[in-house]
Amino acid sequence: MGPQTRQEQDEASRTDEPHQQMPSLLDHLFCPYHARSTRSGCCPRSATCGCIWDSCCTGGAAAAERDLGGAGDRVKNVAIIGAGAAGASAAYHLQKYAQNEGLAVNITIFEKTDRVGGRTLTVNVFDDAAHPVELGASIFVTINHILYNATRNFNLPLVEKTASEDGDTTAIWDGDRIVYESAEGTSWWMEAGKLWWRYGLAPYRALKLVKRVVGVFLNLYDEPYFPFRSLTRRVFELGLEKVTSVTGEQLLAENKIDPSFARDIIQPATRVNYASNLAYIHGLEAMVSFATEGAVAVSGGNWQIFDNMVQSSGAALYRNTSVTSISFDKGGMKPGAPRKYRISTLDADATSADPHQSPMAFDNVVVASPWQFSGIKAGEGVMKQKIDTIPYTKLHVTLFTSPHKLRAGFFNLEAGSRAPSNVYTTLSKDEKPKQGAEGVGKTGFYSISTLMKVGNPKTQGIEFVYKIFSAAAVTPEFLADILGADVPSTFVASSDEAGAAAQTISWYYPHWFHAYPVELPRVTFQDPVVGRGLYYTSGMESFISTMETNALMGMNVARLMADHFAGVSRGGWLRADQGRGRVLREDFFERVESEMGLNMNIVGQDEL
Repeated sequence: MGPQTRQEQDEASRTDEPHQQMPSLLDHLFCPYHARSTRSGCCPRSATCGCIWDSCCTGGAAAAERDLGGAGDRVKNVAIIGAGAAGASAAYHLQKYAQNEGLAVNITIFEKTDRVGGRTLTVNVFDDAAHPVELGASIFVTINHILYNATRNFNLPLVEKTASEDGDTTAIWDGDRIVYESAEGTSWWMEAGKLWWRYGLAPYRALKLVKRVVGVFLNLYDEPYFPFRSLTRRVFELGLEKVTSVTGEQLLAENKIDPSFARDIIQPATRVNYASNLAYIHGLEAMVSFATEGAVAVSGGNWQIFDNMVQSSGAALYRNTSVTSISFDKGGMKPGAPRKYRISTLDADATSADPHQSPMAFDNVVVASPWQFSGIKAGEGVMKQKIDTIPYTKLHVTLFTSPHKLRAGFFNLEAGSRAPSNVYTTLSKDEKPKQGAEGVGKTGFYSISTLMKVGNPKTQGIEFVYKIFSAAAVTPEFLADILGADVPSTFVASSDEAGAAAQTISWYYPHWFHAYPVELPRVTFQDPVVGRGLYYTSGMESFISTMETNALMGMNVARLMADHFAGVSRGGWLRADQGRGRVLREDFFERVESEMGLNMNIVGQDEL
């Protein structure tokens, strides 16, 4: 995604060391050099090695399997495709569950890039590792149990996502005027009083609604709702179809929340988090956008959570390795034994364009990335449940540095006024909501954030680091307009250091993501079990798309696999006495509220 050459240069600059698998019987089934090679998957004993397995290892694996006398059958081989939030979580939790159950598992992760973390991507301002900034998923909240607990288990330092100084303002702009603003350093009571005065009971009702909805969702973490073989079943058992089947706009109206509060305060949250207006996002995702209490990030980058998960799992990680196909193993099987899977891969450094099939058969396979972007072909009979193609949002993210502050006149403020430091956007009263990129409206962007101040290594001057979320690539004209300084029309990066562009913008990094699905209302969701021993995690994204929920789905499939290996059956329909009947009979909004704390935060910051 994004400007390909720049992205490839960034990814190539990472120095993460490859992970090693933990000692097990299956160590003998791999060439020992493979899991330990400094070049992902290349066997140093072979001069022609261009894939993750070659002939020198195939023979060794077969011989080792004969020597073990079938002991390998007791070790479950699991392949995970993708080392993002879901894949890393699946590996981490599977190892933990297997250890608790006394099971032997051997986990192999295939990652098509050279890094772990998926859409959690950190880049360094001025290419200086002392100034990392998040390009992708930027924050999570402390109520996100999996991510927050992982940071504590791995001793990862957390930072609050604010670099504001007293007097800095965060504004909500509708393209004509600033409809609301909040100043850093203002007391909570003053901000709350301003909200009550302007919007009446709407803030209180909105926060009560968020607590109720999120509180019900949190049941998915615990028995009897966890684990789940069908996300759709759990949605209905919890009564959450009542909020996923309507738009955020409809849900707020049903709960008597003032439309002006919804437009001025809640809609900026859905736009900055999901690039969507309230009329085109389902109610559950709208509520998640507004649940921002305790927003934090890992110092140095959120990707470290998932990197530590992979390391802790003991999985063999093969970077720069694309999976091209999944097929059934055609080798001999014991009568009645479930069929195993063969995976074909293509190494980014391979001299041949022909994929190579793994010498090892896998008991289970987890596809932990959106199927429609994977390029994987499924063999005949592999998929028992079709994976739907769903529209994803193309989000442009632009990072840059400048000595200039935002220009007050751009936001129609009077001369001499102080421009806001952070700007979130909404639609004006006369704008009709639209879907997708057209829904950005007259503002032309979703948000502009001032992330931090840094020193320019060439001028030694202090500059501001900005981040823009937009539906289209930003233009030199737009940059000149928001900064009030000349940016030549030929400017595309900071290479023109002798010209005006270098004086206005000293460092520039554009990128784009297929960031998340278009979150339209729906009541059915892709289930995690798509074949016998074949799992899929990205169905969660149409339900709630965050780092935490992807990690939850990874944990869910890990529990399903561990239960299957241990001969435990659960994850299906619940009995009425387990809660299903009670939940479906009562009004959803009469459920007991969760103990989740919320305050008067206005909008979310970037992605949850």
